[in-house]
Amino acid sequence: MSSFKRKGSAKSPTLPSYSGTRPCPTSSSTTITSTGIPSLDDILGGGLPLSCSMLILAPDYHSSYGSLVQKYFVAEGLASGHRVVLVDSDPKNFVRDLMWYQSNSTTAGSRGSSGDRSGRGGDSDAEAEQTTDGDQKIKIAWRYEQMKRFQTSVEPMSASSDDYCHTFDLSMRVPDSIIEAAREAGNLIYLEVGYGTETRSTSEILGKLFDILISKEAGGSPIRICIPSLGSPFWGSLTSEDLSFFLHSFRSALRRHPAACGSVGLPPHISTEAWGGTGWRQRLGWLADAAVCLEAFSADPSLSKTFPSHHGVVHVEAVPMPHMLVAPSDRFSTLRGLSATSSASGGGGENNLAFKCTRKRLIFETLHLDLEGGVSERRTTPAVSSDITRVASSSEGVVHLAVSLEEEGGKSEDKPKKKKKSVGFRTDRPDVYDF
Repeated sequence: MSSFKRKGSAKSPTLPSYSGTRPCPTSSSTTITSTGIPSLDDILGGGLPLSCSMLILAPDYHSSYGSLVQKYFVAEGLASGHRVVLVDSDPKNFVRDLMWYQSNSTTAGSRGSSGDRSGRGGDSDAEAEQTTDGDQKIKIAWRYEQMKRFQTSVEPMSASSDDYCHTFDLSMRVPDSIIEAAREAGNLIYLEVGYGTETRSTSEILGKLFDILISKEAGGSPIRICIPSLGSPFWGSLTSEDLSFFLHSFRSALRRHPAACGSVGLPPHISTEAWGGTGWRQRLGWLADAAVCLEAFSADPSLSKTFPSHHGVVHVEAVPMPHMLVAPSDRFSTLRGLSATSSASGGGGENNLAFKCTRKRLIFETLHLDLEGGVSERRTTPAVSSDITRVASSSEGVVHLAVSLEEEGGKSEDKPKKKKKSVGFRTDRPDVYDF
């Protein structure tokens, strides 16, 4: 019998519990918070860790999906009671256009007229919103009844006591009473930038953010800093060195404050490789803890026709991994599928990711083709074939085209059918066959 006796169990220091946060699944010393999008939380490994920064790239000029992700981030902060700092050229209009979630106190008046973006009724996205009944029996393929249902994304989190990741509805708008209450309580701070304001340079913005982090550090809720469009024309003429210095300084400032996190978005012209040179997007991934690029299909009609169920592809440039050697996303992300437990193929290869925006929500999911390669595949009988021949006339410079149509079933000569081969079995010699 061993004489070793443990005197006492080593207890890890308990972190303060905040509303809208959870402990990281891989490290008890790290607290994570939601971005407002359940599928994006899954890609990040459960959520965005506090003291970390997230960078959203959107290189498409004809869409605003990057700004939509920032609105989710701010709306989740207001719904969780966090202190939100918004740095934008027009922060009031940005907050007024935030989405909201359905609750008992929410009235029908919070539904804005701009919420119906598709111009259709509430049942337009019924396929994306409906959930299958678990008690429904499979009548034909009964042996597959016990198999797991095929899913391309993660399910939205149900309402729980910790209020982690609210289910927002894009057809609803945040009530004015929520904004006014947050402003009066000091939980919503506007930091306006532009030519007509006192703040014009990135160094002045960093100085004000440092002061806010120091003054609000003793509060009882996390701080969310959102910069929807860093480097827009309202920020003046910025170079790649200025942008890199700002992102690196912003990341180091968050490291010194364990109850703060930030989300930064870049305009389309800065999100491309042409602006910062070769490898610019990869360098941006090193300047932030998490970097995700949303590349929409609106600039390429052929991709929109190939993937009609999606609006763009998702490139994961970096995932957060503070105080750890292995990123939680590599172990627990269902959509990325790197681990053996989260992937149906046993792990080892990262899935291709895409996103789509329905009338009610933004969804990140695995990229896949429709049935039989797409909806454009021909499933009917082939059309009438046509032969085009050139007939040269005696007149110069004039070419006549003779078009002849071949109708199905109207062939003059029928080719004789080949006789099928038969196989005979000899009883006297079982190993020999007669053809």
